[in-house]
Amino acid sequence: MSDLVSAAKAVSTPGGSSSGAFAHLHCHTHYSLLDGANRIDQVVKKVKGAGMNALAITDHGNLYGALEFYNECRDASINPVLGLEAYIAPGSRFDKAGASRVKEASYHLTLLAMNRVGFQNLVKLSSASFLEGFYYKPRIDKELLEAHSEGLILLSGCAAGELSQLLLGGKEEEAEKLVAWYSKVFGDRLYMEIQNAGFDIQKQCMDMTVDLANRMGLPLVATNDAHYLNQSDAAMHDVLLCVNTKVERSDTKRMKMDTDQLFVRTPAEMYAVFPGFEDAVARSQEIANRVDIQLDLKSRHYPVFQPPAGKKDIDYLRELCEEGMKFRYGEDGITDAHRERLNFELGVIEKMGFVSYFLIVWDFVRFAGEQGIPCSARGSACGAIVAYVLKLSHVCPLEFDLLFERFLDPSRTEPPDIDIDFCRDRRQEVIDYTKQKYGSANVSQIGTFGTLKAKAAIRDVARVLSVSPKDVDVIAKMVPETLNITLDEAIKESAELKELYDSDPKIREILDLARQIEGLARSAGTHAAGVVVSDRPISEYIPLQTITGKTDVITQWEGPTVEKAGLLKMDFLGLRNLTILDKAVKNVKKHRGIDIDPVKLPLDDKATFALLQRGETKGIFQLESG
Repeated sequence: MSDLVSAAKAVSTPGGSSSGAFAHLHCHTHYSLLDGANRIDQVVKKVKGAGMNALAITDHGNLYGALEFYNECRDASINPVLGLEAYIAPGSRFDKAGASRVKEASYHLTLLAMNRVGFQNLVKLSSASFLEGFYYKPRIDKELLEAHSEGLILLSGCAAGELSQLLLGGKEEEAEKLVAWYSKVFGDRLYMEIQNAGFDIQKQCMDMTVDLANRMGLPLVATNDAHYLNQSDAAMHDVLLCVNTKVERSDTKRMKMDTDQLFVRTPAEMYAVFPGFEDAVARSQEIANRVDIQLDLKSRHYPVFQPPAGKKDIDYLRELCEEGMKFRYGEDGITDAHRERLNFELGVIEKMGFVSYFLIVWDFVRFAGEQGIPCSARGSACGAIVAYVLKLSHVCPLEFDLLFERFLDPSRTEPPDIDIDFCRDRRQEVIDYTKQKYGSANVSQIGTFGTLKAKAAIRDVARVLSVSPKDVDVIAKMVPETLNITLDEAIKESAELKELYDSDPKIREILDLARQIEGLARSAGTHAAGVVVSDRPISEYIPLQTITGKTDVITQWEGPTVEKAGLLKMDFLGLRNLTILDKAVKNVKKHRGIDIDPVKLPLDDKATFALLQRGETKGIFQLESG
């Protein structure tokens, strides 16, 4: 049992009741895109400051923030409860046509992982909801839920849950059957969820849920469906919902949360709004005490390159490097310095456990070369003679005095990062080859998140507040063109913007609201270059998804988070300039009959340097601008 769980249990008094204890088990972060507004570091800080020792993350239909949340909680000595507010289909997750004919294509259901097995099942459920059940929302179904129920706690859900909808519709017999099924699958891991955040419908649901729980002998638990940090954030959250639904705040028919109670309440505030249900509030702590998630973040799940029969991977890598040395320098041109550098690098690579990694990269670069796909390494990898002799890069590090340690430092544990540029038009061929080699389930492109940057936040808020595009442009253009500048920094740096902020109440409102939503995740997308390759199906380790309107499978986590989970991230960069160069070489051959190898072009050509001196750099990679 972890120290965090032991500390949490110490809070509880004998008999399963806690004096003033409470844990938030239904909490949305900003990864509930344009709905949740809790920043992970801030919500953890508030919970810690309020004396709570556990916290759940239950974002809508995804696990985007799970690992970030896990690490943030553990750093603060808060017991992380990794969860998901799942969308569950009324029938089969595969039935999209049937879903279009019913009022509710999906219901809400709160799932919490108790342990590592439970989290692995959450990952499988979340991945399947995107890859198999997506219909407007990522949906699971009862078949999936039963198959992956081990290690999970089920809360019966909010007013948008299937149970609540049955009760509100007067279908008590169906409601009892549903709860009986929950009980059969989850046993003592089933809790009847009640909420009281200022909605009349919640009070109706609570009354009926309490009655049903009493009749069936099931425990109640109180949650708050927290979407933002403080009560004062309700106005900001209202604007965020308007951004989400693309409406103006003045629209009387828009979706609106008629409450300011969806904030992260303190334990005292929770007890105050659940008079007579103190046991249900305290039970949240009991549930949190059942949770002990210990994720394995130390193991590597890298794919294994299979060398020819009878050869060890290090011997095969050395053999390839020896052949490459002869190709690069000629048999008579290999010096002691070359061999000394190669032996040193191979020793470091073997010691750090990255032999297979280099063979994997060599293999797909070899494939690209055989298929006539232009490619080349860039960046710190060019400091490795191993990269040069394996034909990953085309620059001799000894000739240009490049440091291997900048690429792979023996004193650090991070994996190497070889950025490979490919002809943009044919990059996908290399990714497809990698999928064929290691299994399509073991290869995925990497997800990323678009966030609300300073100017975008201003424009979104202003539109919601019915400000004309012309006036919005005036405000947005006052933000300095500094990379990743924040609105706080912009107000300090721009005297014009500061003057407007101080003198115009409307501008102040726009900027204050924009500052509150600035930096929140807005959308999920696909990283331009990142690809993850694993030794087993990726969904066994991390959650996957598809992006609306696309079929490509990508990770729910960004590159750095994927690496923290022990997976291998590679960058397959599609470079337009390589495509241009390739077409130029082919055109020269076609029209002039001249064969040109760009790798062998002289690096001291005077005409080239004269062109650069004149500033004629348009179309030249990393020298052009604009």
